[in-house]
Amino acid sequence: MIELRPFASLGAANHGWLDARHHFSFANYHDPARVQWGALRVWNDDRIAAKSGFPPHPHQDMEIITYVRQGAITHQDSLGDKGRTEAGDVQVMSAGTGIRHAEYNLEDEECRLFQIWIMPDRGGHAPSWGTRPFPKDSRDGRFEVLASGLPDDAEALKINTSGRVAAAFVKAGETVRYDTAPDRHIYLVPAAGRVRIGTVEAAARDGVAITGESQIEVTALEDAELVLVDAA
Repeated sequence: MIELRPFASLGAANHGWLDARHHFSFANYHDPARVQWGALRVWNDDRIAAKSGFPPHPHQDMEIITYVRQGAITHQDSLGDKGRTEAGDVQVMSAGTGIRHAEYNLEDEECRLFQIWIMPDRGGHAPSWGTRPFPKDSRDGRFEVLASGLPDDAEALKINTSGRVAAAFVKAGETVRYDTAPDRHIYLVPAAGRVRIGTVEAAARDGVAITGESQIEVTALEDAELVLVDAA
């Protein structure tokens, strides 16, 4: 099953400093058909104005992955962690038993990012945070795993769930493949560009929900940047 979820159909909230689109029910947006996809609970497409951001707020028992598409985001939390994540890289926060954090766009340009929440394998993990740069050419024409709780992904940032977040850059006319299992829940969003998955065409920032497949083939109809979540 491959289901297109066009960008225009997503939930929306514009707070001035934050222009957000919600692939799944979030805050004041609720769609009973789009509450979660397997263990994937949230995929927010956020545009954060320069010199603004989220003041300190709490989280618990959630794996929160932030993929920066443009600009940079600066994180600070109650564990004493602080760091800046730039476009093309990810940060991971395991909320565990509880954590407070703030995220600010301290730059002179708008920050654009995907924030992804995946439910953990159990409650009560110790909270943690991490980020690191990934070589951009490592995902040219292939999916590079950026964050994962699967045993074969030792080089990725760790999350406490049976899932992974991967990204790829694909040139127009080229195809990338991702091996999966029919019982997995795949959610793919082109951060940029237009692609075809099977008979389904997706434009930038559309969502594509996939299950029941053993392999996914994604063909770029124009140069594309892909972000994919593989969840139980």
